[in-house]
Amino acid sequence: MDRNLALEFVRVTEAAAIMSARTMGRGDANLSDQAAVSAMRTAFNSIDMDGLVVIGEGERDEAPMLFIGEQVGRRRQGHPRIDLALDPLEGTSLCAYGRAGAIAVIAAGPAGCFLHAPDTYMDKIAVGPAGRGVVDITLSPTENIHRLAEAKGVLAEDLTVIILDRSRHQALIEEVRNTGARIRLIQDGDVAAAIATTREETGIDLLLGIGGAPEGVLAAAALQCTGGDMQGRLQFRNESERERARHMMGDRDIDGVLQMHDLAHGEIVFAATGVTTGDLLKGVRFHKSGCTTQSLVMRAKSGTVRLVDTDHNFSRKPNYTADGFVDG
Repeated sequence: MDRNLALEFVRVTEAAAIMSARTMGRGDANLSDQAAVSAMRTAFNSIDMDGLVVIGEGERDEAPMLFIGEQVGRRRQGHPRIDLALDPLEGTSLCAYGRAGAIAVIAAGPAGCFLHAPDTYMDKIAVGPAGRGVVDITLSPTENIHRLAEAKGVLAEDLTVIILDRSRHQALIEEVRNTGARIRLIQDGDVAAAIATTREETGIDLLLGIGGAPEGVLAAAALQCTGGDMQGRLQFRNESERERARHMMGDRDIDGVLQMHDLAHGEIVFAATGVTTGDLLKGVRFHKSGCTTQSLVMRAKSGTVRLVDTDHNFSRKPNYTADGFVDG
């Protein structure tokens, strides 16, 4: 996959981040999400590619844009076929209520590189490079914490575990507390949380718990680029979700452990831009002439991770209008 496309995808996440950031704190999650979706789709269609959304905003009937199966890009003869996993605004409520950690996210790769994950839950474990091959989702949280502490040469009490603050995690939280490990509870955003385990400056060592399966694919794509590790197991809420998984995943064991390479593999490119400031990225900062954004762009093939700070001058970018992002 052409590495120059990586910077094209950053331009797309920047557009989504900027437009959704303008809705920050208004208390309308749908407004924030729609701003991100509209900007991302418009920006995609300026790229020389034949793109297919395989992880997106939902089914065609449920999402006005960027639905699973939608084709994006200029899509002319000779353009590369690219599969896309995306979340135009991970943490819609974080943005809508002015909370930390909302991001715009894209993972891209050759056809067939992403698991076609059903819209259900997934039990997840994610670590940075020091924990690669060390943790195992079939083991207890206690054992995984002690294994990771040993691999890092620290005490369990020195580790920080990040967990979504949900009632379903009450027993998990209590078990982690009993190990002595520290806990960071978050309201939303477990893609950013999984990536944070790979960045020493965040102080996050381990992600545990149940979140969305599509977000699990995005997180695995990022960890492929950073040398981290991740495993997941689908958690179905009803029989219709189980049947949909059978349809989407074919012969794959829908109840088995999904290793990181099962979720995402190949020459993946990953891009994310901060919307509201969090552990991973700074949010959009507006000023007189435009705004400043901060993004991560990563490639699995080279292992390159770039932190990109960008100044946007709106007088020279007339496509950033008060009414939305317009391709130009």
